Amino acid sequence: MSLRDFGPNELVYLLLAARWTILLALIAFAGGGVIGLVIAGLRVAPIRILRWLAGGYIQFFMGTPILIQLFMAYYGASFLGFRPDPWVAAALTFSLNGAAFFGEIFRGAIQSISRGQWEASTALGFRFVSTLRLVIIPQAVRLMLPPTVGFMVQVVKTTSVASLIGLTELARAATQINTVTFQPVLVFGTVSLIYFALCWPLSLLSQHLERRLATGSALKVPKPLMLAA
Repeated sequence: MSLRDFGPNELVYLLLAARWTILLALIAFAGGGVIGLVIAGLRVAPIRILRWLAGGYIQFFMGTPILIQLFMAYYGASFLGFRPDPWVAAALTFSLNGAAFFGEIFRGAIQSISRGQWEASTALGFRFVSTLRLVIIPQAVRLMLPPTVGFMVQVVKTTSVASLIGLTELARAATQINTVTFQPVLVFGTVSLIYFALCWPLSLLSQHLERRLATGSALKVPKPLMLAA
């Protein structure tokens, strides 16, 4: 028997919890984007060991479940004498995980730029980092945008696993409400609509950018690749 019915107060509680889902997704986007750009640079670096290190990073985070990575960050830290806050563990995990995917998206965009651009920059005396920062990335940005925005949809949905370490975001709030209302269809149906409201505009934006920039389908989130030679 339920302790209370699902009503306006419960809906407001879900909407307030959704802000933490949005915040976690934004942190993952910002942190993962910055780290991913570095990973992408290492993936195309002229030094083989750097390409191997970046490739190994990508293989690890793409090849293991994000839930296990989250548990390693939260529970595994206790073996090192740390007791991380769920927010810190979730933000770190989602940023590092997202960086692997963003790194491959950015690498694909960077490598789509004509090799002649690299050769011309070298002829002008630019070093690798300067060429990447001043010549290649500005041209590659337009190719990065559609798959980057599209991947954000996956990030928003994946934040739900953070509920398993005690972070009260949308999924955990739904579980808490269902515990006292015993109305799973209504509760989780409402949560599904909230997730849809968050993700659908991002999907439309990604499709719009893809059509507008004529990127085709080659730069969508790739499958894990073999380590670079």
